Amino acid sequence: MYLKVELRWSVVVPPKSLDKDGVKFQTELSRRLLDDFATKRATKDLGYFLAVTTVESIGEGKVRPDTGEVKFPVVFSCITFKLFRGEIIHAVVYKVLRHGVCLRCGPVEKVFLSANKIPDYQYIPREDDSVFLNQEKPYSSIEKDVTIRCVVIGTRWVEAEREFCVLVDLPNEDI
Repeated sequence: MYLKVELRWSVVVPPKSLDKDGVKFQTELSRRLLDDFATKRATKDLGYFLAVTTVESIGEGKVRPDTGEVKFPVVFSCITFKLFRGEIIHAVVYKVLRHGVCLRCGPVEKVFLSANKIPDYQYIPREDDSVFLNQEKPYSSIEKDVTIRCVVIGTRWVEAEREFCVLVDLPNEDI
């Protein structure tokens, strides 16, 4: 799910980037804000940071006496992406293993569909790309580069990697 949120961060600008007309300052402040945004990547509460949409305000800067850098409070709006339990998503298969399928959904790289959740499918090992095949539904297979509609059954935040691990299931036919 995409969320629009307002954030308040502090952006530090080095003294060499401050000039009289403010053009270099604005460019440097924007660059530093976007660098910080990309570096943080995601948070447990907000999900993955995707894009800064608007800068609402830039507060008065305070000079750090030890370095001469100036710290500015910045309020901005951004778009984030976070998966929630029960949400229906479309994910792309990138690896098929005996015990399940590894998928990607947007910025979420660690989505897993367990073989236990797809009992109608049989694992068929292949040298290049293995596949899960459903004998009851002809032409129904789960293999690399296939997009699957699935439902989120659980998420877990991994602080060390600053990312989510997500477990999914195939939705009921009536969803």
